[in-house]
Amino acid sequence: MPDADAADAIRADITEDGTSGSPTGSGRRRRVAVVGAALADCGRVEGATAYALHAQAARRALADSGLDRSVVDGFASAGLGTLAPAEVADYLGLRPAWADSTSLGGATWEVMAAHAADAIAAGHARAVLLVYGSTARSDLKAGRRTADLSFGADGPLQFEVPYGHTLIAKYAMAARRHMHEYGTTLEQLADVAVQARANAARNPEAMFRTPITVDEVLGGPVIADPFTKLQCCIRSDGGCAVLLAAEECVPDTARAPVWVLGSGTAVSHTAMSQWADFTVSPAARSGRAAFARAGVRPEDIDLAELYDAFTYMTLVTLEDLGFCAKGEGGAFAAGDRLTLSGALPVNTDGGGLSACHPGMRGLFLLVEAVRQLRGDAGERQVRKADGALPRLAVASGTGGWFCSSGTIILGRD
Repeated sequence: MPDADAADAIRADITEDGTSGSPTGSGRRRRVAVVGAALADCGRVEGATAYALHAQAARRALADSGLDRSVVDGFASAGLGTLAPAEVADYLGLRPAWADSTSLGGATWEVMAAHAADAIAAGHARAVLLVYGSTARSDLKAGRRTADLSFGADGPLQFEVPYGHTLIAKYAMAARRHMHEYGTTLEQLADVAVQARANAARNPEAMFRTPITVDEVLGGPVIADPFTKLQCCIRSDGGCAVLLAAEECVPDTARAPVWVLGSGTAVSHTAMSQWADFTVSPAARSGRAAFARAGVRPEDIDLAELYDAFTYMTLVTLEDLGFCAKGEGGAFAAGDRLTLSGALPVNTDGGGLSACHPGMRGLFLLVEAVRQLRGDAGERQVRKADGALPRLAVASGTGGWFCSSGTIILGRD
């Protein structure tokens, strides 16, 4: 039976309208901050289970926040178990009053963060923990899974599966269309991988740190034309967690808050035949909404953390978020613009191309953005021209084969 005192405390904390606590007492929505962010062990993690990586990341994020686990009344997770996030919350010993199991591939975590921020702002939760963990690399090595992840053959997918479309082939088709429409070159695509590796070289947690050249990228084995091996995300183990909390929790935290300023979500096609324009991703809509809600512009952003399962994703997302005009992504990224000392540092940890990619990498984007804004990134720390820490960051996740997008604008005081 539940503890009677604990039950009384829960009843006392729930208001008549069913919310947990009060938004502010003044009728306005509460401000929401990321107060904890951490990685579990990443890269080649032998002997750990995905559940263990979830737990490790959760403990580290809570320790980073300085808050007690009792403050957590919301939980979000996806990708593990039959009833995620119920199974993961149970494994962690949490009994949340608010939960989310959104599943939109790589965009999952930005969309989840937006949901959590809205719930906290409205008073439906006080602090929400987002956790992810995967042993994708270890499972493949041990023969527990295959290299190709099947999305099934039901619904709209039944019309494409017989033709052998793989996930990477769909991204490759989109890249080829962009090259046809706008003259984007193989060298420009390869340069994205080169710059990601340059950033990873200064990240001791990155899986691959040895510098590479455009010629080396182009000279590798072709996986799906035009992508060679080094233009595709790596496969790793790993996990991470982010804790979002209401503004009244911030005085009790151990670190300076990173505020959620705005967010946007967009869902596009499932079947490639229903994608109106291969050169436009749903980030065009999620980004526009996020910037409008945050009240900032792309030119105000100090760094960007973008989903980069393949090099083309970086270029098209830069365009669709408004950093450059459509078709100009290749030229915009040239000249080391995306490196740590460039005009717009992108994927400052090395991204999915070099740092880590255990599966749905979207939550890692938020962790890295928070670390950079707080000045916690060590030798890969981005600084503005005057030496100051960055103040604004964008994290944009992409799901499926450009099927969905979630964009979050983060800022520090």
